[in-house]
Amino acid sequence: MSAPTHIKPLPSGPSARRARAVTAAGTRLHWWALALPALAFGLLLLLLAGSGEAHAATGEVTGLVQVAEQLLRAVG
Repeated sequence: MSAPTHIKPLPSGPSARRARAVTAAGTRLHWWALALPALAFGLLLLLLAGSGEAHAATGEVTGLVQVAEQLLRAVG
C-alpha cells in the first residue's frame, strides 16, 4: 500500500523566481563533497600502484626505518 504524498506547488508570479532560486540553492553541492571522494580515490590508487614495491616479505629495511634508527641512535 502506498502512502499519499503531498507536494507543495511553487507560487506563480514575481515571487516564483525567488522560490525556485531558494530551492535550487538548497541542492548545490559543497566543494568538499566532490573533493574528498576524489582525494580518497587518488590516495587509494597510489596505495595500490605502490604495492609492488612492498618490502615486508623480503626483510629489507625501508628508508623510513633507517632514518628512525639513526634518530634513536643519536638521541639514545
